[in-house]
Amino acid sequence: MNTPRVTFYHAPNSRSGGTLALLEELEADYDLHVLDLGRHEQRAPDYLAVNPMGKVPAIVHDGALVTEQPAIYIYLADLFPAKQLAPPIGDPLRGPYLRWLVFYGSDFEPAMLDKALKREPVPPPSTCPYGDYDTMLGTLLGQLALGPYLLGERFTAADVLWGNALQWMTLFKLLPDLPVVAGYVERVMHRPAIVRAHEKDAALAAAQKERVA
Repeated sequence: MNTPRVTFYHAPNSRSGGTLALLEELEADYDLHVLDLGRHEQRAPDYLAVNPMGKVPAIVHDGALVTEQPAIYIYLADLFPAKQLAPPIGDPLRGPYLRWLVFYGSDFEPAMLDKALKREPVPPPSTCPYGDYDTMLGTLLGQLALGPYLLGERFTAADVLWGNALQWMTLFKLLPDLPVVAGYVERVMHRPAIVRAHEKDAALAAAQKERVA
């Protein structure tokens, strides 16, 4: 079956770097549209016509727009089943795989934002989306400790998401310096496809910097 090419909207040095890494892991054919956040190109009318939220990443495949990181990861990994980065429906790991993809956006990122801004969540833990920070972090660390990857021995698209996210969080000192996190990040970020993606991202960022100079 022929798989139509993916159109990928990306900005260097942004959260869409994880999607770039996933596309490299999948060895996918994609058309790259690079946005310059410094020039606010994500708010330009032509891009808002693609994604009214004005955010990256975004992909278009076979005429369908997909935004939001977990949705993009689920979509892309399922689109290339031969690469085995997504447990299929019926696999006992499918549920845990989806759980950890969604946990990122619904629990981890909101909790980390509150922590970074040094603000208490407005609702009490009983109604806060992530409960409380310590419980959220303890749940994540407990899963990482089972290693080497989120689903044990099996590397999946969820690890591409979390490896990139945790690298950023540790780089900016938003997470405590813990061996379980450092070891996980090192395993994920040293994969050849992810190294290749970061090299591409650095080159794109350098090109944008030269354009400004």
